[in-house]
Order: sequence, then structure tokens, then C-alpha cells
Amino acid sequence: MLEKTTRMNYLFDFYQSLLTPKQRSYMEQYYLDDHSLGEIAEEYEVSRQAVYDNIKRTEAMLEEYENKLCLLEKFQSRMSLLNECKQLMKDNPKAIHLIEEIEKLD
Repeated sequence: MLEKTTRMNYLFDFYQSLLTPKQRSYMEQYYLDDHSLGEIAEEYEVSRQAVYDNIKRTEAMLEEYENKLCLLEKFQSRMSLLNECKQLMKDNPKAIHLIEEIEKLD
């Protein structure tokens, strides 16, 4: 479950601007704030099933965006390559500093 939560949080970070305000709110409350379906349903005065369905549809949308745009995949590859560069240049403080500056751009 933690792996799925982490993935959804990353996908949400990359693609949240493509979601509706309600989708963003449900996902934030469920994944970021760790609210239960019942708590979200109570706040929006809808059924738990309505919240569940909305979250499942939104998860599918986020996965579809990732399949088409690959922003998370590219980010993870870039981070891996930068970590390898850090290891190769661990004795060069200036190179490490430059790599860290590149990481901040993401």
C-alpha cells in the first residue's frame, strides 16, 4: 500500500493541474492528509461510494497521463543518473554542488 501511496503522491504532484478542483481535493485529503473515505464523504455530503469512485477514476486518469507523458518516469531516471554522477564525483565538491543545483530545478 505504501508503494501505491507514494506513486499516487508523485503522480499527483506532476499532474494535479490537469484535475478538477474536486478531484484535487479528494486526492489531497485521501493521499496527503490520510483522511478516510467516510471523513471525505461527510465533508462533501456524499456517499463513501461516491468518494471511492471519484478517487479510483482520478487514479486511473493520473496513470493514463503518466502513460502518455512519462513525467514521473523521466524524473526518476534523471534522479538516478544524478545520484550516479554524485558517486563518481564524490571527491569534487564543485561538481557535487553543480549536480545539487540541477536537482533543485526539478
